[in-house]
Amino acid sequence: MSKAVFTSIVLASSRRFAHTKASRNPLYRILSDEDVKIFKSILPSPGSVLTSDLDSYNTDWIKKYRGHSKVVLRPSSTQEVSKILSYCNKQNIAVVPQGGNTGLVGGSVPVFDEVVLSLGRMDKIKSFDDISGIVVCEAGTILEKLDLYLHDRGYTVPLDLGAKGTCQIGGNVSTNAGGVRLLRMGSLRGNVLGLEVVLPDGTIIDSLSTLRKDNTGYDIKQLFIGAEGTLGIVTAVSLLTPKKSSAVNVAVLGCDSFESVLKAFTQAKTDLQEILSAFEFWDDQAMQMMNSKLPEVRNPLSHSFPFYVLIETSGSNATHDSEKLASYLENVISDAVVSDGVLAQDGTQMRSFWNLREGIPLAGSKHPAQYKYDMSIPINVYYGLVEAVRTHLQQNHKAVYDKYITSVAGYGHIGDGNCHINVTSEEYNDEVQNCLEPFIYEWVAKHRGSISAEHGLGYMKTDCIGYSKSPEAIRVMQDLKALFDPNGILNPYKAIQLRK
Repeated sequence: MSKAVFTSIVLASSRRFAHTKASRNPLYRILSDEDVKIFKSILPSPGSVLTSDLDSYNTDWIKKYRGHSKVVLRPSSTQEVSKILSYCNKQNIAVVPQGGNTGLVGGSVPVFDEVVLSLGRMDKIKSFDDISGIVVCEAGTILEKLDLYLHDRGYTVPLDLGAKGTCQIGGNVSTNAGGVRLLRMGSLRGNVLGLEVVLPDGTIIDSLSTLRKDNTGYDIKQLFIGAEGTLGIVTAVSLLTPKKSSAVNVAVLGCDSFESVLKAFTQAKTDLQEILSAFEFWDDQAMQMMNSKLPEVRNPLSHSFPFYVLIETSGSNATHDSEKLASYLENVISDAVVSDGVLAQDGTQMRSFWNLREGIPLAGSKHPAQYKYDMSIPINVYYGLVEAVRTHLQQNHKAVYDKYITSVAGYGHIGDGNCHINVTSEEYNDEVQNCLEPFIYEWVAKHRGSISAEHGLGYMKTDCIGYSKSPEAIRVMQDLKALFDPNGILNPYKAIQLRK
């Protein structure tokens, strides 16, 4: 393929990347056949350098973001990652690190023609200490694989995501993923003990500590957790894991108002305390969306409710935990906080209840288009955002709402203030997006929330960080980017970029 022809494809790809707002930076060199030869010399194993059938690497999970990378590199070791980045940095070739590609903000796919560096082959579990519960694994380890490995040894990963069968631990760390059990386990940031990271110039930082306490100098690893691959590429992780609970209970509750949902949560913290591991909610529009798109999912309650709650307890004494949960359910039902409820009787029913909550994103993906928002909201105004979006669309953009919008579903993690909004539409277009943004971000900023609770900024929110961070804080982040990646080759056009 000639350079002129490939250049025209690259420029055309900007129109394929949904809502592209960036222009390709001419400082990044367009890949040549010679570059591909060099990559093949660095990665000699069969299947390590891909130049065809790249659509799955160029397209995100919800088919909203599409790039046009010419090559995908699949290293098997940290040393190979180092050689790739050293070469790309010298040649000004932009690179996108990619894990399981389950992100929802366009952070793990190219915007234009950046080289995709896939960590999927680096999936070894390197060590596990069955006394401390500390595991060390490579970045490409799939979350579910790691969890199954730990379950066999009486432990569990302190993170649970609907995408656990595909997402990778390196990507989880790079986005500081949250998940449904942050209420009990705390943030991933707090459970990472050490990292191995390759900097843009190829330097390998081995900070793969297995110590819980180390007070010597700056905690360098924290810079890379949640940095979305813009400062360095995580190649291995040391993680503190908790003991697997031997007694688990799951219940689904129906509430007539969001005020009742909050009362049920407050009562759960009082009555259940140390065994409360998850408190999730979804509204009736989310339930209707699942009913229409996922025939295998059904409402376990006697009838429909405006709001639903999934509550989980995890402990070590089945009798003790069951008694506490029974007392809680009796209290919230007798006080008319909860109108109906059902307690899972076995593991199969527990899984079916969790499928309800985890089925919401899947149901949304079966629509022609969906706009997903992930916010941290003060709990006293939590559901107010969902109501505000619906009112805004119906009153201020009725023509667009009637023509395109099929649902505005609210759901999320009550325990940590993380609210998700799924707006499903007949298609992706600027009309719909302009009705939603910046309205949502302005509402969140006005109520002192965060425009990203767990998904990151990616490409979708790169220009919106000012809604959540001060100019001074942004300048410090840009200074760090300039220090670690002065040529700006890592994950360009996303998250934190070099100052113009």
